[in-house]
Amino acid sequence: MTRIIIFAKAPQPGFAKTRLIPALGMKESAELAQRMLLNTLHEAMDAGIGAVELCVTPAIRHSVWRGIRLPAGIEISDQGEGDLGKRLAQAAQRALDSGDRVLLIGTDCVEMSAALLCEAALALCEHDAVIHGTADGGYALLGLRKFSSLLFEDIPWSTAAVAALTIARIGQLGWSMHVGQMLHDVDEPQDLAAFFSYIRP
Repeated sequence: MTRIIIFAKAPQPGFAKTRLIPALGMKESAELAQRMLLNTLHEAMDAGIGAVELCVTPAIRHSVWRGIRLPAGIEISDQGEGDLGKRLAQAAQRALDSGDRVLLIGTDCVEMSAALLCEAALALCEHDAVIHGTADGGYALLGLRKFSSLLFEDIPWSTAAVAALTIARIGQLGWSMHVGQMLHDVDEPQDLAAFFSYIRP
């Protein structure tokens, strides 16, 4: 089975999608973040490839999550402390130690579909890792069937070097790898056209 772990911030004004605030305003940016979160959850569940886990910050018991109706059937975990690399590593290792393959995704990618997730899970049957880079140099999906902390340590997160460095380190490990199609995140005002092209109504 392939576990999908979705990393997400609470879609609250001033906390999520802050770089879109100049274009949309604080409230509208948070509403867009919530739509993208729910869309990603539905696509992950529709994929039907294994458990769907929502790994959140802050913890789900925090008041900022009140009133946000999450789909039934998902597992919820806490991202914990540390930088993004440490939190991703902890989640990946936990899933892999349990015997699952794992797909790590966020909620920012408008092309993240059930079909794409199924294709990534299939690629993990033949490769040790699968990655879908994004146009800004990051990645929208990292799939693994074995663990190494090298993929998460000393990565300059939120820069254009993330995907290239991760791919290079997978190569250093000698792992087989599938590099999927380039995808697009919605982080900046100029990315909004992609949102309206792909997101579910």
